[in-house]
Amino acid sequence: MNRSSLLRKIFFIGSFYLCSGIGLAQDKTATIQKKIIDWQNTPELANASICISVSDNQTGEMLVKSEPQLSLVPASILKLVTTATALEIFGPDFRFETSLSYSGTIRNDTLFGNLQIIGGGDPTLGSKYFPKYQHFMAEWVKEIQQKEIKVVTGNLILDATIYESQTIPNTWIWEDIGNYYGAGASGISVYDNLYEIHLKSKIEAGKQTEILKIVPEIPNLDVHNEVLSSDINSDQAYVFGSPMENRRIIRGTIPKNKQDFVVKASVPDPSALLASEFRKKLSANGIAVSGVTKYEKAKVDLSGQLSVFQSPPLREIIRVTNHESVNLFAEHLLKHLAFRKNGLGTTKDGCKFVVEFWKEKGLDMSGFFMNDGSGLSRFNAVTASQMVLILNHMKTKSEYSSDFYESLATVGKGTLTVFKNENFPNECLRAKSGSMTRVRCYAGYLTTISGRELSFTIMLNNFSGSQTEATKKIEKMLVELRKL
Repeated sequence: MNRSSLLRKIFFIGSFYLCSGIGLAQDKTATIQKKIIDWQNTPELANASICISVSDNQTGEMLVKSEPQLSLVPASILKLVTTATALEIFGPDFRFETSLSYSGTIRNDTLFGNLQIIGGGDPTLGSKYFPKYQHFMAEWVKEIQQKEIKVVTGNLILDATIYESQTIPNTWIWEDIGNYYGAGASGISVYDNLYEIHLKSKIEAGKQTEILKIVPEIPNLDVHNEVLSSDINSDQAYVFGSPMENRRIIRGTIPKNKQDFVVKASVPDPSALLASEFRKKLSANGIAVSGVTKYEKAKVDLSGQLSVFQSPPLREIIRVTNHESVNLFAEHLLKHLAFRKNGLGTTKDGCKFVVEFWKEKGLDMSGFFMNDGSGLSRFNAVTASQMVLILNHMKTKSEYSSDFYESLATVGKGTLTVFKNENFPNECLRAKSGSMTRVRCYAGYLTTISGRELSFTIMLNNFSGSQTEATKKIEKMLVELRKL
């Protein structure tokens, strides 16, 4: 065989396998598109909106799509947009700061002036997610003791003015805002802005429960208890009440025959809680504050600086935000984006900032409607294609790609505990879930069996089946996508 014949043979064989590979990939894609059509023919999804987008990270090629341009309610997968923007703007090493200072003069053991806590928008102050950062009050007391202060003649000032006074976005619903997942973002936040209501239930169902205690103690909190015992073995109790008001009503049911059942709720006023807890800490250490507590702008004087307490680095905050789906952290990040640009953290300006940021990156943000940072608002709407483009950007173009990627849960952990490990071995799936009534969404990254790296978004809105059924369908779809 001469050289020319040999080259033709090699070209023919290569072309055959290339065409076969393309044909096989097209067959797999066609199979997935057929499954999407099959979904639409099932009773529980017959009236639902289904929005799917899947792209190859390296080529940017759209591999699978189903109405990717539809604007649907994203629920908590919106956190991916918020955290991605914050990471790009602040960088992974950014830390929030809370300052303790004083105004006035110190003579002997007396501060003739005010003690001041100046909030920097830190969502992690005293957070259960960061045990190593729960010692902030001990550090503050130590700094005061080093100045040999035993008496403060003035007031305790709490300055939360870095953010707007409105802690809750306009579009959150009444059922959410009194509960732990509906905690609002404040310039001063503490203990994840939540408290625990400990309840005792009767041995029979349908009986009135008893409040045992509230932890931590909320100053002047008035809780009206309407919770009953129930045969249902889960928490069905909801706390109702407005931000900055101490009147609360708790309704619903908890399991019967419980000696100490905990229901978590959102703190009405985080600044007031911190002031109360700090006063207790000061008193326990022999430090008296003679004046009252005031909530106002502090007098900044570097000569009066006592302590600057720093949060964990942003990469760790974002990991918890996405892994555990913490609404409070996402809302803080959104407001801090606005603060970075305008000097005041507001939800409205934070949302505007996010949209403009991704427009500048070249994304078409038509149909992207953002009303909070966490996805708790039903007024939010995004398209699957927008989500995938943002995911693709963070994977292939971001300087902080690894930090973002590692913030997403793997199967069996965080928000992916419901998926089966055997379906997604070797951490081939990294994703964020989002759910609320009649909404189930997943977005993230998937490595296929052949080694392709995909960005994907699957969004279901207004389905009639259960959340469990919707989740199983999405899991089966992801298993099929692994075969691409």
